[in-house]
Amino acid sequence: MPQWFYQLGSPRWFYELSGKWLPWLGGSAALLLTIGLVWALLFAPADYQQGNSFRIIYLHVPSAFLAQSVYLLMAIAGAIGLIWKMKVAEVVAKCAAPIGASYAFLALVTGAIWGKPTWGAWWVWDARLTSMLILLFLYLGVIALNSAIGDRQMAAKASAILAIVGVINLPIIKYSVDWWNTLHQPASFTLTEKPAMPAEMWVPLLLMVLGFYALFTWTLLTRCRTEILERERRAGWVCDLLSNSQIK
Repeated sequence: MPQWFYQLGSPRWFYELSGKWLPWLGGSAALLLTIGLVWALLFAPADYQQGNSFRIIYLHVPSAFLAQSVYLLMAIAGAIGLIWKMKVAEVVAKCAAPIGASYAFLALVTGAIWGKPTWGAWWVWDARLTSMLILLFLYLGVIALNSAIGDRQMAAKASAILAIVGVINLPIIKYSVDWWNTLHQPASFTLTEKPAMPAEMWVPLLLMVLGFYALFTWTLLTRCRTEILERERRAGWVCDLLSNSQIK
């Protein structure tokens, strides 16, 4: 394993490094989301079939992307915590769960808002929608395990196992529109194919996706730093940090 991998396992090193990233991530998120949202709402043309109702895509697609990506990150962090016993990995897995659950909930809500004028119903037991709902339940299960088990190590182990097992749901979400006859449309754009929509539509969508990822990373690091301070509150470097903060 490279040296940086083991350095990331140090709570102090992670705390200090993440503090340098936060201003850049926050600024990038604010800039990308502002430009993307203004472009999407004011300058992107209306869809020839759905009219202006399609604009919910600029919230729905990024939140759906993040809901799946965050779960994969949580499972990977949980696996690292199980195998290498890294405290920071356990912190990342725990702190990512509520954020991912929020994105999964947002994806379901915006999907329902989009589905009403498109399908004529707020909800159908479509394969894509149902598997996304299962993803939300998996997030809630991880959060519940972390909250219900008093022993921190046991909670991390139990939630990591659930997260790893739940990864099987991710390919179901992704390929559900190909495997079954569903109402949900195929992916709006992928990394391997040319977007079906014009640049005036997909460029702001790309900006929103990047902005959501930047916002997630900023939020995750902020939560992780708080969790690290709580866990390491008796460590000398945390006491020195708090003392210097009080002096200032």
